[in-house]
Amino acid sequence: MNINKAMGTKRKFQPAQVLAISFLAAILTGTVFLMLPFSTHDGHMSLSDALFTSTSAVCVTGLIVQDTPTHFKIAGKIVILILFQLGGLGIMSFSTLILLVSGKQISFKDQILIKEGYHPSGAKNVKELIKNIFIYTIVMESLGILILFLRWRGDFSGPQAFFQALFHSVSAFCNAGFSLFSDSFAAYRSDVVVNLTLMSLIVLGGIGFLVHQEIKLAFSSHIKQRRFHLSLHTQLVVTITLVLIIVPGLLFLILEWNGSMDGFALKEKILSSFFQVVTARTAGFNTMDLNSLGFAVIFLLIFLMFTGASPGSTGGGIKTSTIGVLTAFLRSKIQARESINMFRRTLPLDVVTKAFTLVILSISVIFVASFLLFLTQPGATMHAVFFEAFSAFGTVGLSLGITPELTDASKIILILTMYIGRIGPLTLLYAFSRAKAYGRFEYSEEKVMIG
Repeated sequence: MNINKAMGTKRKFQPAQVLAISFLAAILTGTVFLMLPFSTHDGHMSLSDALFTSTSAVCVTGLIVQDTPTHFKIAGKIVILILFQLGGLGIMSFSTLILLVSGKQISFKDQILIKEGYHPSGAKNVKELIKNIFIYTIVMESLGILILFLRWRGDFSGPQAFFQALFHSVSAFCNAGFSLFSDSFAAYRSDVVVNLTLMSLIVLGGIGFLVHQEIKLAFSSHIKQRRFHLSLHTQLVVTITLVLIIVPGLLFLILEWNGSMDGFALKEKILSSFFQVVTARTAGFNTMDLNSLGFAVIFLLIFLMFTGASPGSTGGGIKTSTIGVLTAFLRSKIQARESINMFRRTLPLDVVTKAFTLVILSISVIFVASFLLFLTQPGATMHAVFFEAFSAFGTVGLSLGITPELTDASKIILILTMYIGRIGPLTLLYAFSRAKAYGRFEYSEEKVMIG
């Protein structure tokens, strides 16, 4: 008898399992640090609050059960900052960087994780990929820090202005939504510098590294007068991102012109409209009281939260590319075409199947979470509960005010929802499903009526 069979074969973790476990480990570690006396002003934080805050930070959500600027000491704020920086770029990316700096070899499994997370077409050199990811992150966050520091150095002391700039620049780029202002950015509603800086960081962090890399190569090729063709992924992501900024921004402006923004100056109306639709796609900042918005705009924000950012980015949601694929599928059916085309390319059927699977799983998770929240938060309104569930799953962090009032059971429900939303329901499905199907079974075909 084979000794390995007799002793039992050691099970190998799949990449999806490694990803899920690494995020879980970061959440638990963050929970321990937030419960230590040096993190909070009163020297104590309950397990449920610490776990919720840590999950919200690692999953770059921004939902809070305790006011960040008043409840936490500087040490606690630094812990939260580290957690959402880790969660935004991915724990595996940081661990790989440490291996590279120490001169150690990267395992093949880690290479697969990095490639799948940031470069779906497959990067030839993982070391170069990791280096470029961190250079891009450091440059973008540093620019944000510099601009915000220059803006705030007149409002705060030097060290305080720097920390405010550091915290909010990283929070915006990682689409985390944590703020050191109790009213988020309501006080800066008319500030062009703060609004444009935060919106730029949110979009740059949420557009995905592959898109950034290709745009940089395209610009470089144009200067050198060389041809460079953007991939279908980049064309789709850029197009959907622009559409989801411009169209909802104009809708928000029109719908709330004489509503929640009545009395605002023209500049405030424009900035508030576009800031809120940009941040709704996984960032979670706000410059307005969301409870003052009409139901139509609340519904619009829910759609944006569900959509989220782009693949290979710091944001969550079902992703812009998924919306693009579903749109292309519907258009092909309306035009009675068998193939699904976009930008003079044909999409493989497995991509469309994956998109529909992701949407169905995501809606299922959100509705189950909402149902359980109705049971554990009986006093909450229906639209507030749905908004909270979509916000948690999309790792957004916007709320209609029920987060601080959550029961422990509700916190656990949202913790799981944030975790699933950040890892991705498909990834979790791969992590806990059978690694390989055994056998192939087919039966005779028979149709059913649809519609």
